[in-house]
Order: sequence, then structure tokens, then C-alpha cells
Amino acid sequence: TSRYQRAGSALRSIASMNKGLSRCSSSVPRGVSAKATTLSQDELKRMVGYKAIDDYVTSGMVVGLGTGSTAAMAVERLGQLWQSGEIKDIVAVPTSVRTKEQAESFGIPLATLDTHPDLDVAIDGADEVDPDLNLVKGGGGALLREKMVEIRAKKFIVIVDESKLTDALGPGFPVPVEITPFCYEHTRAVLENLPTVKGNAKAVLRMGSSSNNQPDGDNIAVTDNGNYVVDLFFDKPIQDAPQLAKEILETVGVVEHGLFIGMTTAVIIAGSDGISVKEA
Repeated sequence: TSRYQRAGSALRSIASMNKGLSRCSSSVPRGVSAKATTLSQDELKRMVGYKAIDDYVTSGMVVGLGTGSTAAMAVERLGQLWQSGEIKDIVAVPTSVRTKEQAESFGIPLATLDTHPDLDVAIDGADEVDPDLNLVKGGGGALLREKMVEIRAKKFIVIVDESKLTDALGPGFPVPVEITPFCYEHTRAVLENLPTVKGNAKAVLRMGSSSNNQPDGDNIAVTDNGNYVVDLFFDKPIQDAPQLAKEILETVGVVEHGLFIGMTTAVIIAGSDGISVKEA
């Protein structure tokens, strides 16, 4: 049996779930728990990606498509349902060039916020999720387009594995900030000296590929928008994420930050015990 077939078997079990989930559902659909322990990380990502599409997307919707390895699984599922005719009359708004290219490979009709400013649902991954469902996003460098699209959605569904859950944002994953190239070193220094950042984090210019926050090249990372990224590496939990977000946005030279505060409708979580859903 292939990995895909085993994931598909688990997905069919998930599809039979009662959609009346509690505010914070930790129950595991019958037939998933035993399987989940044998699934790879990619298969778990596929499960939450598929579940998000199966549970939240129907014909006639305008759908925001996120960026990253987990979001790619949701695009894959939407593409399958589109090609099979199970979902019709949809329009998707991608949040990056690579998501656009993946969606085009399935023939999914695409648009932008210019023509479709109101979305029914947006589906994306996250780098960190706190107990209030606030997020850190942007490890893949698409934070500006992701936020522009996802803030316009009636429902924002986040898909993650359990390793992304944290008691507080900050130490587990750096907060990315997209900045203009003009005087970028000045902007980086200003960010490092903001009241909520100074002494708590280092501001590091992203190098190499913009699609990850690990230095993998000698050139400055450039986003799809032609901007740079500064990653704020905190060594302790962020005490006031909304205040941090405010200070960052008030910094001249900053385009957007990767703190997604109060935007999440629900988080679908893949873990060793199967799938759980937490709603805001």
C-alpha cells in the first residue's frame, strides 16, 4: 500500500466526521488514530490540507490559497475536486507566485483582490499558534500577500501539525517583518531597538532564499514583492503581541509583519493521535 493510499484511507475516515465540532475538539475520528501513528509528516500535512478543503469549501466560493508545504496540500485537494467536477464555479486567490503556479497546474480559475476583494474562506498554514489562535506566519516569505488575502476572508482556516502549537509566540519561531530595500540596515536597527524588542530579540536580515528563514545564500533574500525580510529572533515569550505589532507597523520602512492577531476562525491540527480542530 502506498503512502498516498494510506493517507487516503485515513482521509475517508475523516470525511465521515460529524461537522458539529465543539469549541475545542480533541476527539479523533474512528479509524484515524491507529493510522496516524504510522503516517509521515507529509501525510499528516496532506490530511489537514484535505480536511480543510472538504469541510470548508463548496461550489461557488471565492477561496484564498495560502503558501507553504501544508497549504500546498490544500491546493492539491482543491485541484482534485475541481478536475473531478465535485466542486464547480470557484475562483481562487493565491498568496504567492509558487501557489499561483501550483493552482494553474490543476486548471483552477484564479483571480486577485482587484476583482474579487471579498473571500468566502482562506486556508493557510502557520509557523506558530498560541492558545488564543494568534499566529506567527511568514517563514516562507509570503507574509504580505498572505495577510492581504486572508484578512478579506469571512473564514480563515489554519492547518498545522501539533509541533506548531506553543504557549506563547516568540521563542519557537522568529517573527518576520517585510521591509523596503531602501536603507534596509537602518530599518533593521530601528526594529531591533523598538521598546518591545530591545533586549528581547535580535533583528536579522534574511539571506539566500526568501522562502525560509535559514541563511542559505550570500545574497539578500527578496520577496515576491521585491522587498527584504528581517526576522526577529526572540529569546523569551512575547509579552504583548498586539503592542509589538503596533510598534512594528508604525516603523517607517516596514511594509508588513508576520503577526496575525485575532484573524483565525479555526485551526485544524494533525498529531500522532490523529486530527483535532480548535475554533476561535
